[in-house]
Order: sequence, then C-alpha cells, then structure tokens
Amino acid sequence: MLRPDSIAFTALLGLLTAFGPVATDMYVPSMPDIGRLLHASTAEVQLTLSAYLVGIAVGQVVYGPISDRYGRKPVLLAALVLFCLASALCSAAPDIETLIAARALQALGGSGAMVLPRAIVRDLYDGERAGRELSRIGAVMSVAPVIAPLLGGAVQLAFGWRANFLAVLAVGMLAAALTLRSMPETLQRKSAQAISMAHILRSYRIMIAHRMFLAHLGIIALSYAGLFAWISGSPFVLQDLYGLSAFGFAVAFAIGCIGTLAGAALAASVVESIGLDATIGIGSLALAGGGLAMVASMALVAHPVASFVLSAMLFETGLMLAMPQAMAGGMSPFPDRAGAASSLIGFVQQTSAAVAGAVVGHTLGRTAWPLAIAVATLGCATLLVWAISRNVRES
Repeated sequence: MLRPDSIAFTALLGLLTAFGPVATDMYVPSMPDIGRLLHASTAEVQLTLSAYLVGIAVGQVVYGPISDRYGRKPVLLAALVLFCLASALCSAAPDIETLIAARALQALGGSGAMVLPRAIVRDLYDGERAGRELSRIGAVMSVAPVIAPLLGGAVQLAFGWRANFLAVLAVGMLAAALTLRSMPETLQRKSAQAISMAHILRSYRIMIAHRMFLAHLGIIALSYAGLFAWISGSPFVLQDLYGLSAFGFAVAFAIGCIGTLAGAALAASVVESIGLDATIGIGSLALAGGGLAMVASMALVAHPVASFVLSAMLFETGLMLAMPQAMAGGMSPFPDRAGAASSLIGFVQQTSAAVAGAVVGHTLGRTAWPLAIAVATLGCATLLVWAISRNVRES
C-alpha cells in the first residue's frame, strides 16, 4: 500500500482525478468527425459532452455520502468498473443516440473517480495543507489535458474516433488495477447512519445553509463553467470556422491546456505562504483577464486562432489557481462529511459546466462571439464573487 504522504500516492490521486479530462479531451478532436460519420448535427454531437457532464453531476450526488458510510476504496473500485464497461460501449456505439447514452453511463462511473480523491484529501489534511495537496493533484492531472488531445488527434487520424474510447478504457483498467493493489483506506471513522435519500438531502441542506461554503461554491461553479464553454465550443470554432485540422486543433487545445499545468504548479508553490484566499484572488484575476482577452481578440484580430489559444491558456492558469483552493475552503467546515461535501461541490460544478456547454453549443453559428462572450462573462463573474464575498469566506 502507498503511504498517504508519498509522491506516488499523490500521483495515483492525480490519475483518478484526470478521468474527467481524459474521457473528454481524448475525443474532443473527433467531435466533427463523429458528427459526419454518425450523421449527427453539431448540437447532437455536443450532447455527448453535455450528457457526460450531467452524468458526472448525478453520480457525484451519491458517491460521497455512500463512501462516508462504507469507505473510500470499495466505492471507488465499483465506480472504476462501471467506467470501464461504459467506455467499451462508447467505442461500439452504432449511432449518436447510443453514444450519448453510453457517455452518460461512462460519467456515472467516472464521477466516483473524481469526487473520492477530494474526500480522501480532506480525510488527511485541512486548510492550506489541503489546498496544496489538491493543487499538487491538479498539477499531475493537468498533464492529461495537455497530452490527451494530442493523443486523441493522432489516434483519430490513424484509427478513427472509436479508438479514442478504447484508449480511455485502457486508462480506466490501469487505474482500477492500481487502486486495488495500492490504495489504502483513508476514512478512519465511518458514518453510523444508514444511507437514504433523506439522510443525503439533510447533509446537503446543512452545507447549503453555510455561507462560507456557498461563497467558495460560487467561485468553483463559475470558473469551471467557463472552462467547459471553451471545451464545448473550441472544436467547432477552431476547426469549422478557422480551418484547423483535427490534429492541428489538438495541438492548439493542448497549448491552451499548458495553463492548467502552470496554474496548478504555481498554486502548490505559493498557497501555504500567501493563503487560500489570496491564491483564489490571483486566479480570479487571471480568469477575468483571459475571458476579456478572448473578447478583445474577436474585436481586433481578423483570424484570432493564436490569440484565442493564448487567452484560453491565461483563463486555465487562473482556473487552477482558484478552483483547488476554493474546494479546500469549501470542504474545510465539514471534516465529518468530507464525502458529502465533495459530492455537492462536484454536482454543482458539473451542472454549471453542462449548462454552459449546452448554451455555447446551441448558439454557435458562423461566428465565435458566443464562445468569447461566455468565457469572458464567467471569468468576470468569478472575480466579482471573490471580491464581494471576502468577509463571508474569512468569517
């Protein structure tokens, strides 16, 4: 078993948390091709992303409370098995409707791999130390959105879109094997209450009534929605409107994702010295700056591929400065309900992302303005929430 304070343990949690980016970013370069080969519209193809986000949100409602009752490891293993089965179904989908349904099922499994690492961190750490660990996990996770679209683009060119889901299946099988062999149980005291919907809702009501939790939750939801506005809109903007190939888009997307790695690494190095709130503030400024830079590039640049990508890089740097620290701050008041707190954060986070992705997917046409406006609005809203809720978060 791995020691909780070891680099290998952090790397394993990072691999698990990376399921979201891997399951999404591997196939993002294939989205236009999926539409052509399955005779689906842009909006229908975008639903494969929104269905995944909705599935992630729904799954996270229950995984945390169940893991508070039965332990982190057995619940995590069950989630990984479901993820692998659904990934195989995605690769064999004969039509867009089946693919949408399989993606939702894949998300129900993947949500456990996303919510439980946060609960594991809260089992072990608190405050700035938890923020640092979440940022370190984010730094490991951030390699995935840099590499995944490049691999996805290459696999798309060589083998077609179905092979991308087989690659995701391989990642899931590796994670399941490592979890079974090396993951220790971190929950020291299991909840004595039987699991019921009434118990789950009661826990969530307690959290929603907590003003500090709500302030951090707003920062998480708005910033993450901005990221998924970019993820859902950029394949069509950069390929269909600006003429990049699938692999060219993958390179551009990966360059933007370097910001997540930079932001996570910077947050891990400064959070214990300047504190959670200052780190969130710097990240919020970068989120707003990246969104406004995207709007400026639309207004001032005739063919804004490079400026779009650089704007997304700045936005994603801000995301990884702000979001892990906001998660640590939001979970800190609930050490005895770490799983439930992580679940509620994940549910709101993924729901907001699904809504943002759907809105951008349905409003894109012959211009990239809907994408730029969405990213700028959500980035500026994050900064505004951080600024007006400082007294609440510090109370």
